[in-house]
Amino acid sequence: MPLDELTLPAKTAGTNPILSDLIPTCAAALDGAEALLTVCRAALRERVTTGERVSGKMIEAEQHAAHGLAWIATYVEALRQMLGWARRIEEAGKFGTLEQLILQVAYGEYLSQLAGGLPMSQGELFRTAELGLSPQAQDVLYNDAVRTLIAGGNTDAARAKIMAIVLERDGATTYGECGLEEEFDMIREQFFKFSQDKVIPFAHEWHLKDELIPLAVLEEMAELGVFGLTIPEEFGGFGMGKTAMCVVSEELSRGYIGVGSLGTRSEIAAELILCGGTDEQKQEWLPKLAAAEILPTAVFTEPNTGSDLGSLRTRAVKEGDEYVITGNKTWITHAARADVMTMLVRTDPESKDHRGLSMFLAPKTRGTDETPFPDATISGGEIEVLGYRGMKEYELGFDGYRVPAANLLGGVEGQGFKQLMQTFESARIQTAARAVGVAQSALDIGLRYAQERVQFGKALINFPRVYNKLAMMVVEIMIARQLSYFSAREKDAERRCDLEAGMAKLLGARVAWAAADNGLQIHGGNGFALEYPISRVLCDARILNIFEGAAEIQAQVIARRVLESGN
Repeated sequence: MPLDELTLPAKTAGTNPILSDLIPTCAAALDGAEALLTVCRAALRERVTTGERVSGKMIEAEQHAAHGLAWIATYVEALRQMLGWARRIEEAGKFGTLEQLILQVAYGEYLSQLAGGLPMSQGELFRTAELGLSPQAQDVLYNDAVRTLIAGGNTDAARAKIMAIVLERDGATTYGECGLEEEFDMIREQFFKFSQDKVIPFAHEWHLKDELIPLAVLEEMAELGVFGLTIPEEFGGFGMGKTAMCVVSEELSRGYIGVGSLGTRSEIAAELILCGGTDEQKQEWLPKLAAAEILPTAVFTEPNTGSDLGSLRTRAVKEGDEYVITGNKTWITHAARADVMTMLVRTDPESKDHRGLSMFLAPKTRGTDETPFPDATISGGEIEVLGYRGMKEYELGFDGYRVPAANLLGGVEGQGFKQLMQTFESARIQTAARAVGVAQSALDIGLRYAQERVQFGKALINFPRVYNKLAMMVVEIMIARQLSYFSAREKDAERRCDLEAGMAKLLGARVAWAAADNGLQIHGGNGFALEYPISRVLCDARILNIFEGAAEIQAQVIARRVLESGN
């Protein structure tokens, strides 16, 4: 149905649904949200502190409450960053009607959830009363601004107006001003076009056939600088920061998460080498990664260990000028096609925890479809998965696999876990950006279907339950985007940002899953059919809550940091 035939919706005419003095009202409301976080943190500290120290065992015993605090802190940071975004674009003269509505609905919805209950997952709500707060303590949230935004922020009229504007801009790179410098807008346009031309038309077929992303696509990505984006210029890269990484990851993942994740392999490998490698290792490996002359894969996880990396068993024994590695690894992405593995193994057989782990830059022979693992000392099998298919997942076995001693990262044993921890901030920032891209894909697909599908004599977009879903996607995508950009800016400023990166990843993954689920719901029964791309997006979105730290792990890390730092 042509756009000029859509009737969405009469209520967008006439009265302006935007509250007056919006930015000052949101600023005052943020004071209430921050006050609530303060009393919630204090209440939990009393339950998990021994003397002056926060107890890890006590946090684990109070896991539901601790993770609830993590979500409260994440919501408050999200509101803080949305206010910062609004102020920046207002100063730049770009705070238009759509942006005002996004800010208003974001505050109205997230304040309402802080007051009534936050969804930690589909079946887990957290309410501040569970921290043992008195009614008076809970009331610190409420001031006049909070009451105004809860009552009039996220209204049907506001959501309808959002969708009316979005329909006018259908096919735009983003729905709403992102608040970045012009150079990032140019980067976004470039990768938006690349995804539109080279990824989206083919992604669903790659998924359905469980095919590797064609090498020709990787070659074009290499020409665009994807694999050397954040590698310093002295090593053949572009020397750009994590904000650029976010923009690129968003747009590539908007096309297909597999394509967006190709850069993650190089990002992790480069970060490991930059942070922990010797000068010789940097000179040898970084230019090859930047040029995509070699493709890396991360080999960390083992069967039965999951997130407990300290219990890894795969062993490396030094023999002369080599290490001999024996053991098993699992969930290795893009393993067959990789030329080098960043490999975490145990070099101290007497150790029982992370202190005996070391990281290697382990070369391997690139495989083919017919012979995925040609090296005699490496065996592997594909793990069939629901989504995230373009690179494939594998289990690997190592039996007498030899690595030159010169490839021990940093040249010193026992540093592997520490080296890996240094990469988690960047990896989680990028995962947050990938989540934004997947959510945007769900919005793109859902919006198009809602315009084209006619039921009961009119396009689906005209039904309130449909345009409300789409409007909330627009709002939450912007929230998740601003959190990811904030964590990227902190990383670029060389400030510790494990808290910020964890928050961005935690919220971004939930936003992506909600967008994909609602996008499928808009499709009705058709969404359950494999032929419709939204079925792929749903499967792809689900992994975001698991890899690079499951949601529960993220919440645990956030809670610990909030309790210890007072942030």
